[in-house]
Amino acid sequence: MSLNTARKAEVIKSYATKSGDTGSPEVQVAILSERITSLTDHFKTHVKDNHSRRGLLKLVSQRRQLLDYLRRTDEARYKVLIEKLGIRR
Repeated sequence: MSLNTARKAEVIKSYATKSGDTGSPEVQVAILSERITSLTDHFKTHVKDNHSRRGLLKLVSQRRQLLDYLRRTDEARYKVLIEKLGIRR
């Protein structure tokens, strides 16, 4: 359910605002979104895995907090990120 290093580096590279950027909200939200989609696929085959489902809910909550922060601080960056990730809001 965690990302492999190659995929994580690819996500960081595509969403980074500058070189070496791993802490910006855009990168963090993109990584969380990747983990959320992999867990969602996991639940299609493992329906009764409630322990991982709790982790999924925590990830979704963390992503929501980061998106709310980004929306408060910079509305334009928020809208671009939402559009790029395809998150409905």
